[in-house]
Amino acid sequence: MSAGDGAAVSAVEGKLAELSTSCDLRTLPKRGKSASARTLNTAQIQLVASHPEVYEPCDDSFALVDALLSDKAQLLTLQPSLCMEVGCGSGYVITSLAIMLRQLGSGTQYLATDINQHAVETTQATLEAHGVHADVIATDIVSGLEKRLAGMVDVVVVNPPYVPTPEEEIGMKGIASSWAGGLNGRQVIDRILPAVRELLSEKGCLYMIALEDNDPLGICHLMNEKGFASRVLLKRCTDEESLYVLKFWQDAAAGANASQSGRSPRAESWLSQLPFKSFWHKNTGSS
Repeated sequence: MSAGDGAAVSAVEGKLAELSTSCDLRTLPKRGKSASARTLNTAQIQLVASHPEVYEPCDDSFALVDALLSDKAQLLTLQPSLCMEVGCGSGYVITSLAIMLRQLGSGTQYLATDINQHAVETTQATLEAHGVHADVIATDIVSGLEKRLAGMVDVVVVNPPYVPTPEEEIGMKGIASSWAGGLNGRQVIDRILPAVRELLSEKGCLYMIALEDNDPLGICHLMNEKGFASRVLLKRCTDEESLYVLKFWQDAAAGANASQSGRSPRAESWLSQLPFKSFWHKNTGSS
């Protein structure tokens, strides 16, 4: 590890230590839908669709949206062409992101994925209720999209299945797919990270929730080894868990040494390249 890389990791370590001693439970919302007292800059809870087999907006959802709001100026400066959520659930986060960046107009497009068909339909309903658009695809993480979107996504947001569970719970149907993270809650996260790294553009950034049990510092070390700088945007403590919102982006120095060969050039219209009829399951009649 170079001196520069060491300094970056040390900065993250310092931030994690600082946050671990400065968490004030009194300032945090209670778990459940009543937790959200958001402004017109985010999705409105009363307009968020629901389904018994879909994870509802909760403390982690609110933490991720709050972190995005805190970084809104940077997101607007970035002027992303394509934003993506992996694991969209109810659609609260991707809808909030689209509302935050609405002033960018039609130059920004949105894409969301979820392995849960009910989540795909719920997200679509939430988007429509707010008058914003995203293409919503039923797939496992980004399966089937890797080559078509390689190097094209400017913003990725992820609230992954991070709860430590027995390995056999991974891949279960329905709502369990939204939380079952396997050993240390890392088994799905460790599949998501390399997939997302391939999708991110040179200016792209990843916003991801991590539980303290997931070893957020270890995640930052792992991403640093792959040429990504990191920052802790937010830590939120609840009665049950400590949540971190981590931001990753390509480090200029590391990026100079990384080969960019094999990356797809940004297309004028990424949408025209995707066989959505093969992946997008909307109103399929499944129950």
